[in-house]
Amino acid sequence: MPDASRKRIRRTTFIYWMLLFYIVAALAWWFISLEQQNKRIAGLQYKSINVERDSLSVAQLGDKIFAIDKETKRNTGKYIAEGITFLILILVGAAFVYRSVRRQFKLQQQQQNFMMAVTHEFKTPISVARLNLETLQKYNLDPEKQKKLIRTTLDETARLNFLTNNILIASQLEGGGYKSSNEELDLSTLLKDCMQDFRNRFPDRVFKEDIEADADVKGDALLLQMLINNLLENAIKYSPKEALVTAVLKKYRSGTSVNSVELHIKDEGTGIADDEKKKVFSKFYRIGNEATRKTQGTGLGLYLCRKIAQSHNGDISVTNNEPNGSNFVVIFKT
Repeated sequence: MPDASRKRIRRTTFIYWMLLFYIVAALAWWFISLEQQNKRIAGLQYKSINVERDSLSVAQLGDKIFAIDKETKRNTGKYIAEGITFLILILVGAAFVYRSVRRQFKLQQQQQNFMMAVTHEFKTPISVARLNLETLQKYNLDPEKQKKLIRTTLDETARLNFLTNNILIASQLEGGGYKSSNEELDLSTLLKDCMQDFRNRFPDRVFKEDIEADADVKGDALLLQMLINNLLENAIKYSPKEALVTAVLKKYRSGTSVNSVELHIKDEGTGIADDEKKKVFSKFYRIGNEATRKTQGTGLGLYLCRKIAQSHNGDISVTNNEPNGSNFVVIFKT
């Protein structure tokens, strides 16, 4: 977190606690003042009884003293009850404001990190593509080198298109602007196509698949393709180059009919800590320190996966892969 943000949070926190302390102190002073006033009133009433003492019987005198004591205690109890009620309301409101402000600061910081990440993510493929095109324009390269530069340029533009789609679809899904289709799809074929595309894009990576045929689901082909691509991209990003990336698709039956389809994308990376497993699906959330993180990303991929899974009557979670790594599981109820 930048020093300016830290200073702003510290300054806001200091002002917040000072205001809260002042409000609680004012409440305490209000109670003390009312209680002192209550005692003064009782004292004046006792003095008036002393003036009338000679004209009152013992029983009448006792009744009046009892009435004054009762009224004094009733007022004290009323002040205490009102004070406690106000104190509870103040503390509840203060806790709500504190959490809201902290959440807003956190969201603002995440948005700033997102903008920095997006700028970097966009700049890299654009720079590579431009450099390749300038090289092709300036030099008369042999056909093999030309093909290599063109293939690299196409890979970078595909990556740029992938990032752009992530941002646009995430925004449309959140705002309700995306009109998804609901057609019968063969998820087995879609997953195989995605796996083949990643084999072409990453020829040095090792992929394995265990895909059961004819796993039909209802949904939007583009969204489901984005879900698979994001999970595969995540597996590649957070695992060593020599590590295996595995895709598994299974059908589960109840009697003769299929009641669910499970998609597993497994990697052999460092895995995800238990306290991070739910957080990784939050918008803009990324594991690790923003200042020292080396892996690329915008913090939208897994958030988008969760939104897509939910829109397809599904659920997404992450467990540990054995012996190491992560296993992202998407369960579609059919």
